[in-house]
Amino acid sequence: MSIDKEFDFAVFIGRFQPFHEGHLQVIQSGLEQANKLIVLIGSSWQARNPRNPWLHSEREHMIRACLSDDENQRLICVPLMDVPYNDEVWVRNVQTTVSGLVTAHYSTPHKPAKIALIGHKKDQTGFYLSLFPQWQSIGVDNYRSISATPIREAFFSQGKEQELGAMISDGLLPAPVVSWLDEFSRSSPGYTQICEEIAFVRKYKTAWEAAPYAPTFVTVDAVLVQSGHILLVERRANPGKGLWALPGGFVDPHERLLDACLRELREETRLKVPAPVLKGSIRKQAVFDDPYRSARGRTITHAFYIELEPSASLPKVKGSDDARQARWVPLGDLKPQDMFEDHYFVIQDMLGTG
Repeated sequence: MSIDKEFDFAVFIGRFQPFHEGHLQVIQSGLEQANKLIVLIGSSWQARNPRNPWLHSEREHMIRACLSDDENQRLICVPLMDVPYNDEVWVRNVQTTVSGLVTAHYSTPHKPAKIALIGHKKDQTGFYLSLFPQWQSIGVDNYRSISATPIREAFFSQGKEQELGAMISDGLLPAPVVSWLDEFSRSSPGYTQICEEIAFVRKYKTAWEAAPYAPTFVTVDAVLVQSGHILLVERRANPGKGLWALPGGFVDPHERLLDACLRELREETRLKVPAPVLKGSIRKQAVFDDPYRSARGRTITHAFYIELEPSASLPKVKGSDDARQARWVPLGDLKPQDMFEDHYFVIQDMLGTG
């Protein structure tokens, strides 16, 4: 391995939704200061949604398209899953991932590898720079304060061709990324899916435009488990059409949280288990309030973990109301990329496996 760099490895964590010139500046700085650059692509293994429309493999393609062959040889891209309700687990995941990559790619056993975290300083997206005191920290100025959010909004709007051209001329996106995005919009069903979701959310939010403050919604979700299976429903409409979700919904004005949870559970799954049995099987409840958990706006959900007595046969269920279908899913078969919003993480947290 070359020894002409200050660090053996630099680590850059980001979502890259999409990869823009500000990200490219950080990567180039990392490659200048380290022999190898580890890029941890955050928010991986999620279903496409307006905030995270591109898969980790697609974001890696954007990144590599902007680099030379030599730079790509020194670049290591790895997906990193979010853990929104357990920061300690997320930190541990970063530590173990970097440790494994260093072990695999470091060839100087007689001295420890020099590792540095690199990211935008004085920026909320660079919060992680202070979470790993065992590594040095490299702060890079936020190039022109570019934000991915307005870029996404412009891309998934009408007149995207003009928007993409403007992003090149304005120096917001590297040309290879613009080319990739243009092809994505023409050939991927994911583009149409996200456009439809964004259109739904915009129409949804028009009902609250006249309110003096942005509303905060209160919802409930049922984490119902029996014999190693969890009860899920397939969403019938946007947002999240076709994704699997916990049975749940909005709380009516004069309804208590638990009553709302049991009502939604019955409406969406036609579950016939008596209410006293369900209430007596509640193991715990918790609030999930990640600010970005729902594209519809600030939505705080109250989840109830209900564990029924083991049985050789699971109660019959059938999709109804907002659910296209309902079914019992083995806990070992849960896949975050098939789940709506943060429901996968809610399940992991409630079951103590987060």
